[in-house]
Amino acid sequence: MRTRHFYCLKFPTRQRGVSLLELVAFLVIVSIASSALLATYANSAKRNADPIIMVRTLELAQAKLDEIMALKYDANTPTGGIPACGSTGGPACNNTPDADMNDVDDFNNVSDTPYTGYTRNVTVTTSNNLKLITVTVSAPKSVSLTLAAYRANF
Repeated sequence: MRTRHFYCLKFPTRQRGVSLLELVAFLVIVSIASSALLATYANSAKRNADPIIMVRTLELAQAKLDEIMALKYDANTPTGGIPACGSTGGPACNNTPDADMNDVDDFNNVSDTPYTGYTRNVTVTTSNNLKLITVTVSAPKSVSLTLAAYRANF
């Protein structure tokens, strides 16, 4: 007959598991960290359209300013700009806006609405043979942007 030996398994005296107290502490720390993370995410999700509004506002202002800067300084300025109006041998300058929109002055006090909720206003002021062109775009969420440039008489 064979003898059977039963071996007793010995467990180490140190446990390798997690106690209930450690588990609760871990859950509290993770919940605090995740609530801060979710609050940041909620704030960014709420304001995610703002960059789009800012880019569109800048594009509208820059497009109008570029359009105006490409025009002649004055209605009496010849094509090519030489001789400049008001200069020796050149025609007299006419700083009065007219309806044909072919020179910088014609855009003074012009407003338009390129998109719903966006308003674009242009002002042109003349001083010392320089015209200051100011384009202001008002957009949704109280966003407003102003671009300005000088157009010289040459």
